[in-house]
Amino acid sequence: PAEVRQMMDEMKDINWQSDIRQAVEELVKEKRRQALLKEARGLRQSTKNIGVSASELIREDRDAR
Repeated sequence: PAEVRQMMDEMKDINWQSDIRQAVEELVKEKRRQALLKEARGLRQSTKNIGVSASELIREDRDAR
């Protein structure tokens, strides 16, 4: 909008291109983090109950040595 453009023009000491680029990069990184967390949660949920406890797997591994 014109009002925003006018306010930006009044603040000549701010490098808008750099600030906007930085804001967009941070947003992209945050969205990527959120997507990876969602994927990790899904993977964790799908492997949560594999029918064998962690202690059994560790014991089996130790016994195999």
